[in-house]
Amino acid sequence: MDRLWAELAEFVADVFASVPRRNHCQWGECCLRGPMLDGRRKSIQPVAERLPAGISL
Repeated sequence: MDRLWAELAEFVADVFASVPRRNHCQWGECCLRGPMLDGRRKSIQPVAERLPAGISL
């Protein structure tokens, strides 16, 4: 699983490399990563609750 998250991080870095604002890159990663986390509900509040500490929406 760690390898998949590392591959996703690399993909996100490539996709958002041309985005000038760093916080937009962070939100882009949240938008891609959030729905892949465990849990039934994929709406914004439940996804935000499952994100790692230090990341808030």
